[in-house]
Amino acid sequence: MAQQPIQTSNIEIAINGHSVPAYQCLPVGDGPFPGVIVIQEWWGLEPHIKDITERYAREGYAAVAPDLYHGEVTSEPDEARKLVMALDRPRAVSEVVGTVGYIKSQGFSNGKVGTVGYCMGGGLSIATACNTEDLDAAIIYYGSNPDADQLANVTCPVLGLYGGDDDGIPISTVVDLSVALEKNGTPYEVHIYGAAPHAFFNDTRESYRAEASAHSWTSTLEFFSKNLS
Repeated sequence: MAQQPIQTSNIEIAINGHSVPAYQCLPVGDGPFPGVIVIQEWWGLEPHIKDITERYAREGYAAVAPDLYHGEVTSEPDEARKLVMALDRPRAVSEVVGTVGYIKSQGFSNGKVGTVGYCMGGGLSIATACNTEDLDAAIIYYGSNPDADQLANVTCPVLGLYGGDDDGIPISTVVDLSVALEKNGTPYEVHIYGAAPHAFFNDTRESYRAEASAHSWTSTLEFFSKNLS
């Protein structure tokens, strides 16, 4: 898709009796547009995640990043670790599932929505796929797996993108995911980037690897184009 001008806004999405704040980025125009939900790293909904959300909108996607920490943001690993430990994961998954429904209900939507998550968000991306049949595609950037019995519930295509030198997400995680999805008959793709570390896509951190990041971005756009158009 060609780069497009975008419009951004902060919104509130009503979900199961409460609301979740979110950063919404839409291409300028009437659409309809395929939807992408961008799921944060453990730092929170910080500028890098907002920038990624804008990148998807420029590619022609209605992109929404729910704020799963509800306003909490940090740049310190120790504080991020505390935020992850305090996160109510079932509620976070329900908020992403609710965001799927929100996008599909909007006039700008073409009726298809995918998730893409990074680090903590990668795990929540595949967890969302385990908890709804309304999702049309799920992308995992170096995220952990749910239990194998949950993976049996995945019905949408999955793309996994991992660093070969990731201390937090071992290759066994990739193998386990592949085995489970193969057993399900779920369409999937996996890319492992040689010596790339965890968070190789984050261009604000020392972990950034330009070549792996560029290839994964191309793979992501091709995957979404195939499954959300």
